[in-house]
Amino acid sequence: MNPSNPDFRTGYIAIIGRPNVGKSTLTNHIVGAKVSITSRKAQTTRHRIHGIYTDADAQYIFVDTPGFQTQYDSALNRGMNKTVVDALHSTDVVLFVIEGTRFDSRDQKVVDLLPKDIPVILVLNKQDLVKDKDSLLPFMAEMNEIFPFAAIVPISARNGEQVPRLLATIRGYLPVAEPMFDEDDITDKSERFLAAEIVREKVFRLSGEEVPYSASVMIEKFEQEGEMRRVFATILVDKENQKAIIIGHQGSKLKEIGTSARLDMERLFGGKVYLELWVKVKGGWADSERILKQLGYD
Repeated sequence: MNPSNPDFRTGYIAIIGRPNVGKSTLTNHIVGAKVSITSRKAQTTRHRIHGIYTDADAQYIFVDTPGFQTQYDSALNRGMNKTVVDALHSTDVVLFVIEGTRFDSRDQKVVDLLPKDIPVILVLNKQDLVKDKDSLLPFMAEMNEIFPFAAIVPISARNGEQVPRLLATIRGYLPVAEPMFDEDDITDKSERFLAAEIVREKVFRLSGEEVPYSASVMIEKFEQEGEMRRVFATILVDKENQKAIIIGHQGSKLKEIGTSARLDMERLFGGKVYLELWVKVKGGWADSERILKQLGYD
């Protein structure tokens, strides 16, 4: 055990909830870097992302799961839901994130999955958007009737409000253990993986409504020479019209996606990035187990 801190704690924390409640934003705020992509659209997070935060007292290893899907059925969505369920039973603490003081049938479907033998902390995110602050305590009492939460913590992941309190609450449920990662590690994912996720985020944010649900990104080549990284990536879509949307008039949309992604990569990797993008049509990829494995989906 660490002689300078015999009470040092280390553990895995699963962050779960329906889509768009701020799970990835919370992970990124705590870690201090974009290790999990964010968007207002559903299906942004498709993989388990391990975000790592270490301070003097603990190492927090966050598992940012996909939003639990109840609307669409496909091999991709079934795989994402399995990722959520698996994460619930392989961590030390579960954070169940909901939006403000809103709780509906979609949240209830996640509650039905919550483990009874692992501490579950209810995180009321987006508190900065709750107008009636007097409604908070009655709502918390109602939520305790729905499930025996270990704690309930209101926060704002966007501005960091009450996030230190959340970390202190989590720490109390982590086992006493040595750190598993170096103190300056922020994720267990490779730069190649993160590059693909950043490009996919830009497709989500900058393209039309129907395109992101049928888009994924495959890194064809990732090379590093000193501080320079050269990234060659293909954006996969289902249909020709989606390809046209992503490319845009005279390539304008693809250029916008590429520029925005490149700048994010340079900030994250701390060096210059050369990024080249292509768009290819591969119909039905989200229902193909073979293609999903090629893209890294478990």
